[in-house]
Amino acid sequence: MKTFMGQFEPDSRPWYLVDAKGKTLGRMATKIADILRGKDKPTFTPNTDLGGFVVVINAKDVKLTGNKLEQKQYYRHSGYIGSIKSVSAKDMLEKSPERVIEHAVKGMLPKNKLSSQLIKKLKVYADSEHPHTAQNPTKIEI
Repeated sequence: MKTFMGQFEPDSRPWYLVDAKGKTLGRMATKIADILRGKDKPTFTPNTDLGGFVVVINAKDVKLTGNKLEQKQYYRHSGYIGSIKSVSAKDMLEKSPERVIEHAVKGMLPKNKLSSQLIKKLKVYADSEHPHTAQNPTKIEI
């Protein structure tokens, strides 16, 4: 028995198209994180980037369950004393809906050097238009 180790192949990365209209944020983010890591393939290797690219459209129409629109807060801190800022999920969806999905997916990726490489393969757009039609992405239902 030999242990299989997946190898990076430059031109073998598939492109996927996800429509976020009416989808729950957390459930969609877990599936996207699995695709970015390559966990949907039988050749998954934890220390190698074997996943595909994901294009998310209609980010402004993503759904948050319960009272998360009013209660969920996104925090940022500059490092200076007393400089913590917070924005509610409702305001974030109105201002920049792309960041809501990027933040959710990034939180579900492993916290190591590979995650910065993986998050670059996520492309999120607020509307249904995107500039990646030349890559011919496969539409998947999540």
